[in-house]
Amino acid sequence: MNQPAVTQYPVTDRVREALAVTLRGVEELIPAEEWIQKLARAEATKTPLRIKFGLDPTAPDIHLGHTVVFNKMRQLQDLGHTVIPLIGDFTTTIGDPSGRNSTRPPLTREQIEANAKTYFDQLRVVLDVSKAEVRYNSEWSDPLGARGMIQLAAKYTVARMMERNDFHERFHAGTSISVHEFLYPLMQGYDSVALKSDLELGGTDQKFNLLMGRHLQQEYGQEPQCILTMPLLEGLDGVEKMSKSKNNYIGITEDANTMFAKVLSISDELMWRWYTLVSFRGEAEIATLKKEIEGGRNPKDAKVMLAKEITSRFHSAQAADAAEQDFINRSKGGVPDEIPDVALSGAPLGIGALLKQAGLAPSGSEANRLIDGGGVRVDSAVVSDKGLKLPAGTYVVQVGKRKFARVTLS
Repeated sequence: MNQPAVTQYPVTDRVREALAVTLRGVEELIPAEEWIQKLARAEATKTPLRIKFGLDPTAPDIHLGHTVVFNKMRQLQDLGHTVIPLIGDFTTTIGDPSGRNSTRPPLTREQIEANAKTYFDQLRVVLDVSKAEVRYNSEWSDPLGARGMIQLAAKYTVARMMERNDFHERFHAGTSISVHEFLYPLMQGYDSVALKSDLELGGTDQKFNLLMGRHLQQEYGQEPQCILTMPLLEGLDGVEKMSKSKNNYIGITEDANTMFAKVLSISDELMWRWYTLVSFRGEAEIATLKKEIEGGRNPKDAKVMLAKEITSRFHSAQAADAAEQDFINRSKGGVPDEIPDVALSGAPLGIGALLKQAGLAPSGSEANRLIDGGGVRVDSAVVSDKGLKLPAGTYVVQVGKRKFARVTLS
């Protein structure tokens, strides 16, 4: 029996431009040839492609590293395609074993709903949510039932499942693997079937799960999705991936002044990596800027541009301008325009007790450590005497580069 001819669509300049946007900063595109044809078909038929990204709301806090995939979705959305942020409210009740050496505890429904709201609120900052197709995988996963789950499980073998690195390593280490953990990649793959996705995005640690969607789509007679993996963003130290546990992160709900200052603290080398993965500026504009820096322009100019772009995205252009001025004031030893006012009693009061009571140090011992390190100033003068006692009056007290308080002591 003859197979029907597969239509080959022309690869136009617009398709090549779309491919360049797709490939910006990516780790891997699987398979590239199929994606090019999907882009060509979309261009020829004026039919947008369906771009899926799964969000398992396992934690309420989002940092800049999490937005790398969001940015890629926005780039593809700007090309005219349909982006589908998928909230994994069903799969989160199972618990994703990716990269884990032990069973991950599932969350309660209340935790999932609270975390999902946080993720969704932050998606609005990057994506045009009004044009996105926001979905929840409980829509099709709950109705699947026991019979449907067993039928789905029959479409993948245990041997293939054990090829996954974390399962393979845990098995040979004698660490327990619960049967329900096999269901997670199956259910994530089934999401692609339910959504008829053309492309699924994810981090490099999700590659197995993303390929599962491609496999299951073929099992269900669908055209398989392509896979796009994004790298993990290095944190402020430029070495480890951005992580709250490593304290090298920028939280996207941090105040504008802190966010701006943290971006300026990264190395000149790391700055260009962040421009590729986090900035919305075009690659041609970034290349021109890089050439100017190589030609002698101060690298700080480019870093300030990046800091203002990121701060504006999560706050506002006005907040970014104010943060820049605040940074200039601090770098000159100046005092920010707005600092908290604190009223204390007990004059004369020891400097250690004052720092603790004003909320500038968590304890007296930490206050002493800060003084020893030269990190405490009173009215711009460095404090070196841990036995200093301040009489009644008003003082501007500074700890480190960013903590200030106007203390009125009586």
